[in-house]
Amino acid sequence: MTIKTILTEPNKILRQVSLPVEKVGKEEQNLMNDMLDTMYKAEGIGLAAIQIGIPKRIIVMDISKDKKKNPMYFINPTIKNKNSNLSTYEEGCLSVPNQFAEVDRPSECEVEYLDYNGNEKVLKAVGLLATCIQHETDHLEGILFIDYLSKLKKSMIIKKLSKQKNKVDRIVV
Repeated sequence: MTIKTILTEPNKILRQVSLPVEKVGKEEQNLMNDMLDTMYKAEGIGLAAIQIGIPKRIIVMDISKDKKKNPMYFINPTIKNKNSNLSTYEEGCLSVPNQFAEVDRPSECEVEYLDYNGNEKVLKAVGLLATCIQHETDHLEGILFIDYLSKLKKSMIIKKLSKQKNKVDRIVV
């Protein structure tokens, strides 16, 4: 498996709408394996293909809190039946490093998708799983969690991230 570079905001690729996957084959499975390894290395719980520069509607996740891994794969996910009850989680994002903010999202949703082998599935998600699915599905539409924040808070975060990107690596000789 290969660890990929995770794109960080500001990056116009992150704002692209991802394209549907026509067929789940070896190429897509290899991509999902690489995405999972990349996500684990970065200590995240979810990753969309667009975050590594590939505009395909693919998401990997693992919200297990123990050392036993429980990877989940979502190809062409479509969220259905969001409930009106909101839950609030402090969200972070591998593409918005070291920045966190509380975001309100529906506490339950249903997602239709293809699994790792291309089989059609439906999953009823609750709590953290529902939040994570919604967060990652937003990536497929070019939306980041900071887009839910006030203009001021969002611009402060983007300014910080821009400064971090522009810093030159320094070494002491």
